[in-house]
Amino acid sequence: MKNMRAFFALFALAALAGCAVEPIAPPRQDVFNDAAFKPPTMRIDAQEALKLSPAMKRFADNEMAAEIRAKGVRDGLIDALYSKGQLQLDYDAAETRTASQAFDDRRGNCMSLVMMTAAFANYLKLPVRFNSVYVEENWTRTNNIFFVAGHVNISLGRPATMAPRVTVYGEAEFLTVDFMPPGDAKRNRSRPIDDATILSMFMNNRAAEALMVGQVDDAYWWARSAIMTDSRWLAAYNTLAVLYRRKGLYGNAESTLRLVLDREPENLQAMSNLILVLADVGRREEAQRYANRLAQIQPAPPYKFFDEGVAAMKAGEFATARQLFRKEVARAAYVAEFHFWLGLASYGLGDVTTARGELAKAMENSATTQDRQLYGAKLAWLNTQREDRERQLQQDRSRGGVAPRAGS
Repeated sequence: MKNMRAFFALFALAALAGCAVEPIAPPRQDVFNDAAFKPPTMRIDAQEALKLSPAMKRFADNEMAAEIRAKGVRDGLIDALYSKGQLQLDYDAAETRTASQAFDDRRGNCMSLVMMTAAFANYLKLPVRFNSVYVEENWTRTNNIFFVAGHVNISLGRPATMAPRVTVYGEAEFLTVDFMPPGDAKRNRSRPIDDATILSMFMNNRAAEALMVGQVDDAYWWARSAIMTDSRWLAAYNTLAVLYRRKGLYGNAESTLRLVLDREPENLQAMSNLILVLADVGRREEAQRYANRLAQIQPAPPYKFFDEGVAAMKAGEFATARQLFRKEVARAAYVAEFHFWLGLASYGLGDVTTARGELAKAMENSATTQDRQLYGAKLAWLNTQREDRERQLQQDRSRGGVAPRAGS
């Protein structure tokens, strides 16, 4: 199962991402500009993320009962949710779902699955701890918006009735449920985050997803709620700045980004967006100073080699394109689009075997059901082409149409 993603967008650069809702400190009210945005078209409520639906309650009271009797509350919950014979959950990063939506759809990204697990754990009165996992930055791009993927998971404690009579130190009291490959999960360090932060991440995901489909006004209210829920989560300010830029509110965008950079002077997402805003208002010398600084921190921006490879493909330079796509795959093998284009370049060079292999990897790394179906269809077409070619070769051989080898 793929990594859960709390997303941070760039070119915009917005932040997407995997319970007490009170913020540690209230945000500065001058950050917001409510009058510039239409009212939301949907209910914006942090508590919906963890709400247990009637169907979930029935599942907990009935289907989970046998597992819980046999294995205890904590292990019974984990097995009932994630063993192959129960919910048959599928990974799908197309949208960030609430706990009840993930349960009903039987699918979700890792944030959604964490929400669902926490909702059941809360109902069963299990202690819950959310964790932010340190992973290498994973960049993807959709509709000219770049996203940086993060990761969170969930730890479940012993039921209160099973607590030992002596104090137990360390991590023995918690079992961690993670939605990335076991080897990767064990290698990565994590830190606990509180309920406000996980809910802020959830709403920020919703903001970025709304932005991707052009719902700028709804995105604003999701981002605003993310900041109100946890004013420490700087990715939400970055999202807000992107929305201001989309509305042409460059002063609001700049002040919001500078707030982030005051706290984190080398925040790449905020710096990248500030460069765009400064260029928008004609302050090109200042934009260039930040661009020079960004180049020192990040010499080869995400998708640099990919964009050069696409340009080479359009010029018919398949060998150059393949070399450039290989560079992107070497540093970001999780991006399905890179494998797909590497497959196209290989096909252009007549290397059908490599093309098939890369399309298979594109399908394997797809984050949504729609993408898996798309790449699966292209792979099926390529397999059909190979079968037709082999059939034609067999027919040529049967008619004696294959040229003899040199020296025979």
